[in-house]
Amino acid sequence: MQEEHDLPARILRALRFRPKGMTITEVAKQLGVTRNSVSKHLEILQIAGKVDVRQIGNAKLYSLAQRVPISAFLCFTKNLILILDADQRIVQVNDQCLKHLRCSKENLIGRTVREAALPVVSTPEALAVIDELEREQVIADIRYAREDGEFFYQMQAIPTTFEDGDKGCTLVLEDITERKRYVRNMEFLARTAMELVDMPPEADIYQYIAETIVKVVPNPRCYVHSYDEAKQEFFIRAMTPDSIRNKVKEIIGEDPVGMVFPVRGVFYAAPFNESSSTFFAMREMHFRPYFEDEQLSFEDACLHVFPEDTYERLQQRFEVAKIYLTGLVWQEQLFGLVGICMGPDEVLEDKHAIESFLRQASIALARRQTEERLRRSEARFRDLIDSSPVPSAVIESGGRYAYINRAFTDLFGYTLEDIPTGKDWFRLAFPDETQRREAIAVWKADREQAGPGRPRPRTFSVRCRDGEEKAIRFSPVELSDGTEYVTYEDVTEERRVYGTLLGEIAQLRKK
Repeated sequence: MQEEHDLPARILRALRFRPKGMTITEVAKQLGVTRNSVSKHLEILQIAGKVDVRQIGNAKLYSLAQRVPISAFLCFTKNLILILDADQRIVQVNDQCLKHLRCSKENLIGRTVREAALPVVSTPEALAVIDELEREQVIADIRYAREDGEFFYQMQAIPTTFEDGDKGCTLVLEDITERKRYVRNMEFLARTAMELVDMPPEADIYQYIAETIVKVVPNPRCYVHSYDEAKQEFFIRAMTPDSIRNKVKEIIGEDPVGMVFPVRGVFYAAPFNESSSTFFAMREMHFRPYFEDEQLSFEDACLHVFPEDTYERLQQRFEVAKIYLTGLVWQEQLFGLVGICMGPDEVLEDKHAIESFLRQASIALARRQTEERLRRSEARFRDLIDSSPVPSAVIESGGRYAYINRAFTDLFGYTLEDIPTGKDWFRLAFPDETQRREAIAVWKADREQAGPGRPRPRTFSVRCRDGEEKAIRFSPVELSDGTEYVTYEDVTEERRVYGTLLGEIAQLRKK
């Protein structure tokens, strides 16, 4: 009798060293007991969940069940776990789940997931996964929104067998919110980077910044300033959404966009003590009366540019308890400010993503400013060249004519459309092929000998557009970047006078 009582333990020990499994006959032979006795106890062990069985042909192979004690699983995992019976009643839940879902165990045990009305678990998406569960586990991503933000979970529904043989399921929820946010932020930054690169020069980049922030910040109240460093003035360039802008306009009596915030004498003094570098990182500014310990008021933040009787109405109407303020700064140059207004209990999510976007926008503003300076510089250079009475041309290193002035056209009759490249110019100026080859050879030899920065004057006989031949002194200079600046002087009359003088001298010698 004692041997029969110890048989389940002996069977488990036998199976422990045979991970591939054993048949009933093999177990009975190893233990020296009858096959019927082993079969009876294996069936009991299977119901208890201690033994697994799989069918191979006509034979059944028994092996130890690979199971983790549910108490250890519930305590030490960081995931949220609920165990349901066959009727979807909650039979167990771990502490992490209770804390995260803000529920108590007394209110959950014994109730179905539908009756419990749990966050996340009782949503239609999660219930659909539970209802469809059969033999294989099911994995699904669940989105859940609540007052303090949007959360994402990966839910695994796993078929479960209890000690008494009843069926149920285990729900394992992993909080993947940070992972989802990271992917979303990377996609956001990649998209905005391309948009900033492709943005045409005439587009309002300040309005674009404001509209982009509105898309990623819940309940947004956003404004964007530009900064004039020479005048030390901020200008409101955008305020979004439009409903906020219109309401501000109604309260202060004018459109806030376009208003000037002069900071000369204030910007670098107390209580601000600001500079471009101090605005680089996002800061959180708190205001009275929402934060009683703060000395800074909403009026101070606005530099008192609005009518004095409007600040309380503005602050209360839009619940401005704090502002997340970030400078549009790149390489220690301030291009503007971006402010995101929030209530006392609101928190700005994804701050790092927004900061990264504003850095991208700052680089785009710096690039725009550089391009604008370059355009102005080129325009000044063109105006200077064009107003000069000396015929001149600018030739790029590849031989393309970048610019010719009006004096050039007046002298030769050709426009830039007529001579887009040096080849076109030489073909027109020297229609005779032999003469053209000689002129090109001399031009190249002079350039190699002189080098950059040294003029290399040379006189050629040039055919003008009207067919007239003129003696022209070319004075090309190669610049440091390979560009050539060429001036032209008509020496036809000088050559004619010189020839006349030589003829007269020759006649005098004959006498």
